[in-house]
Amino acid sequence: MPDEIAHSEIGSQGEYVLRHLLHGEVHARPHELLEPPFEALHLVFLSGGAPAEADRNHLARLCELLGVPALVPVDNFHVFDLPAFRLRWERHTEFSTWTLFKTGGFERPFATDILALLPEDWRKRVPGKLLLSLRLALENADREPEELDQYFMPQPRVGSRVMGGAASLWTDFRLHGDGMGRFLVHDWGLSKGQAGRLVQRLFEIETYRMMALLALPAARDAGPAAARLDRDLKAIISELASPEPSDDRSLLERLTQLAAEGERLGSATAYRFSAASAYYALVRSRIEELREERIQGVQTLGEFMERRLAPAMATCESTRLRLDDLSGRIARAGALLRTRVDIALEEKNRDLLNSMNRRAKLQLRLQETVEGLSIAAISYYLVGLVGYGAKGAKAVGLPIDPDLAQGLSVPLALLLVWWGLRRFKKNLSQD
Repeated sequence: MPDEIAHSEIGSQGEYVLRHLLHGEVHARPHELLEPPFEALHLVFLSGGAPAEADRNHLARLCELLGVPALVPVDNFHVFDLPAFRLRWERHTEFSTWTLFKTGGFERPFATDILALLPEDWRKRVPGKLLLSLRLALENADREPEELDQYFMPQPRVGSRVMGGAASLWTDFRLHGDGMGRFLVHDWGLSKGQAGRLVQRLFEIETYRMMALLALPAARDAGPAAARLDRDLKAIISELASPEPSDDRSLLERLTQLAAEGERLGSATAYRFSAASAYYALVRSRIEELREERIQGVQTLGEFMERRLAPAMATCESTRLRLDDLSGRIARAGALLRTRVDIALEEKNRDLLNSMNRRAKLQLRLQETVEGLSIAAISYYLVGLVGYGAKGAKAVGLPIDPDLAQGLSVPLALLLVWWGLRRFKKNLSQD
């Protein structure tokens, strides 16, 4: 039986167009297989929403400058084996990374200018804004604490044994004279795959840490604006709660303006805060994957992040919650004001209906008065007609007394007119 089945033999509707892309996503951006010792340089550029095509064209330009066949990747990840180094390029939603690996031994960590391996004109034109530059040196030898003073500040010095004790790492999370951060890793038996995974995790920790911290300036800027909106909202609510009469129209205009400013502030920061939360979760996940073991008297990466990064993320989260709470309070105040306005309108409508009822009663009374006069007037004319008829009958020789005939016709005329008007009103009400 063949190991593979032709696509045409499965299903009747064909393949989903993204089937292979989705299947291969778990294999995207694999770690490198690295042989210690080596040095690496990791650069992160904010793309600002620019298309990835600019990065691809810049890669082709680098190949041209180095005299190697140009290769423009189709995907958002590619590794180039160039004459003096290996270049790893990745494109993410908000940023792109450029990582250089230079294999071979070295006497002193961070002494080699890896950036000089790239053409000067090319590196000055990398698309995007530089967010992070980080150097990493992985060596076979261990160093005494006194030697580490040459490469890191004593406070805060962070370090731990990682990967089940297969390596130890050191850093201080500072920018040094070259404007770059540093990681120094000592190999205690790393395989090529372990070395690649360790380097990838360390670079991702710093990348995602910086991306998460992009929300901190937004949180600090939003704080005073949120406090001002909160004060204005409290003033409006105080006026709503006051028994003194107030101008509801003015309150509604002020509240509408507050709602617009709150929504503007929330929409301007919502994405940044949610992204910070996701990046922070990735930082914590990558630190857990290091499987840190404490070096006596030294902070671990996990402890440092909990002390230094967690408060910044808590500030962003509290600002986000404050903006959400402010939006909800504005909505409730608006509902309260609308209820107040509705009640006032109902009272006005009630007064208007009462006024209309009074007018209807007056009209009914006037109509009844007019109706009585109408009965008398119509009856008067009918009695007159009867008199004229009696006089005519007497003139032709009939024995009729006109005065008596008129007198007898009065009650009959009143009864007929009253009955006729009543029938008319009844038919009118039924229609």
